[in-house]
Amino acid sequence: MATQNDVIENFGQVSRTVGTVFRYLLLAATLFGIVALTVLLIYVANDAIQPLTADPGWHLTFFLTLVLPTLAVSGYLFRTDPASFRFGASVVGMLAVSAMFGAGAAMIFVDIVPAVVWFSYVLALCLALGGVVAIERFDRQLPFTARFVGAGAVIVGSLLVVPNLVQSLPVYPTDDILLTLSLGAPVALVVGRYAAHEAERRGRALAVLAGVAAIGTGSVLGPLLGIGAVPATVLLAVAVVPTAGYAVGLVRRHPARRPGLALAGVVLLGAFGGAAVADAAGFAGPQSWVDWQFLTSAHSGTAADAGLYPAIGGSILLMVTVAALSFPLGVGAAVYLEEYAPDNRLTRFIDVNISNLAGVPSVVYGLLGLGVFVTYLGQPTGTVLIGGATLALLILPIVIISSREALRSVPDSMREASYGMGATRWQTIKNVVLPRAFPGILTGTILALGRAIGETAPLIMIGAPNVLFSLPTSLSSKVSAMPLQVYAWASLFASEPFYQAAVPAGVVVLLVVLLSMNSVAIVLRNKYQTDK
Repeated sequence: MATQNDVIENFGQVSRTVGTVFRYLLLAATLFGIVALTVLLIYVANDAIQPLTADPGWHLTFFLTLVLPTLAVSGYLFRTDPASFRFGASVVGMLAVSAMFGAGAAMIFVDIVPAVVWFSYVLALCLALGGVVAIERFDRQLPFTARFVGAGAVIVGSLLVVPNLVQSLPVYPTDDILLTLSLGAPVALVVGRYAAHEAERRGRALAVLAGVAAIGTGSVLGPLLGIGAVPATVLLAVAVVPTAGYAVGLVRRHPARRPGLALAGVVLLGAFGGAAVADAAGFAGPQSWVDWQFLTSAHSGTAADAGLYPAIGGSILLMVTVAALSFPLGVGAAVYLEEYAPDNRLTRFIDVNISNLAGVPSVVYGLLGLGVFVTYLGQPTGTVLIGGATLALLILPIVIISSREALRSVPDSMREASYGMGATRWQTIKNVVLPRAFPGILTGTILALGRAIGETAPLIMIGAPNVLFSLPTSLSSKVSAMPLQVYAWASLFASEPFYQAAVPAGVVVLLVVLLSMNSVAIVLRNKYQTDK
């Protein structure tokens, strides 16, 4: 027995001291890394935000209206009702993260994609979906080939005819109304069904109508707040209404968590109330470089006038392109390798190479993109499409590996049960495996996108410009990105004002975006593990 002898056969000498020392060494190394990273982030954030430049009265105001009440309510809920505390914190976090993504979406609709174009394609997709459903429902007597051809004809016809027809109309509603119908209505449909859980059909319909009406108020609230009708409509559709629907729906499912809304209310009232009091009292806030001017201006020769707006828009377009290219290819490859491919030398060779490709330096993928897309295919350098395709190649192995791990996590008993019910392999994958593995697939994809948005070397290799003064408007437009802009400020415009102001501000914005994307992935992962 280990308690009687100091040596275990074929294992070695037993020593609790060595294990204890090893454990504390690991703890010390972990704490050292966390502290070092925290100090670095605080140092950069201090240069970008400069909180000590604010008036003492400003700090006191927000301490009394926001910090102190939040700490009091959080401490009380954390001790008495941890579930409600987590619910309230999730509401606040969801509103903050969704507001940031909503601002990015508003940027797209204001300067990149006209609202009428978005509305025309959404209408075309809705008509195509309706046509496919009608074919499947009313023409079940037709053979599969005929139904497949008919559905393809409906989809292609809708996408080719409807957008051009809508965009050629001489008169159409304003942009905010078009966005309310094409963006707000689908969001309200999903949110209303979630919020009106277990309600009758009339209750769900009223919840959907309430969501559409709330989003439609952006036409009035936007001009009053000075942000415009289109940004207000998008923010209501992407941030406010989904957060409110989540809070209402969760309270309906778990009434005991209602006290968590107090935490969200204290944070929101404290933030807006503190801002109003500080403004009325004339207290000056921090002289932060991360302000509205920095987020909405283009690059300038002086650090005081430099902004990150075109780079933010370029990063958004790149991530949309990367997701559109890497997600279907990565998930499709993962499904084939995990569910269809035989276990032979070829598949094992492919597995090994996919694992190796995930660790290849990013500059190599930049050279690959330059050689394949620019030199061999003759495409122009530095465009949205070429940049997105290169970054998609970079994260494709990661998407494949994470998707395969998510597919492996589905128990084989579920597949066998589906086969026992008479389902085919495709029906089992579509109805059993993919829905169960989808949260894990989405989590891995978001983390991979988080890596892609911070890459600089591949974009430099394909000739993306470091500095742009306008947003790209199409896939063939030149594009820059936030890492490239920060790199340009730190190298090409190397001066003390840029080092001390513009570079830290750009780093803070990039870190906020990365942390927000990672937080979404963490929430999805935790929810998936809880549902298991």
